Amino acid sequence: MSQNTLVWADIPVIDLNRAVAFYSKVLNAPLQVEKWGEHEFGLLPHTKDNVSGCLTASSDNKPSRTGPLLYLSVNGRLDEALAEAAKNGGEILQPKHQIGPYGFRAIITDSEGNRIALHSEKA
Repeated sequence: MSQNTLVWADIPVIDLNRAVAFYSKVLNAPLQVEKWGEHEFGLLPHTKDNVSGCLTASSDNKPSRTGPLLYLSVNGRLDEALAEAAKNGGEILQPKHQIGPYGFRAIITDSEGNRIALHSEKA
């Protein structure tokens, strides 16, 4: 049984290539595009033991500014990640701000219209 409450996230996208390019820039790490059967997806960077997810284009999931808010780690490079988001088709909805003892976050939309949070332990 997993120790993590969150075990995986599918982030809906319209244009997989555009979304892979966006997240690669914002996360400062290349995303792998993989195929399983006929389904192609962009695998978010992760190590074997950490929770991650993928970018997926499908008819039953659509990008949204409402609904669950996923936090993606950009630890130590929040300002850089925000700059990359803005340069690559994202929009900053809430600039960097402290979230009590839990560090800092900013809320953006990605290149597909999803609302996501970028998180860093330090400013």
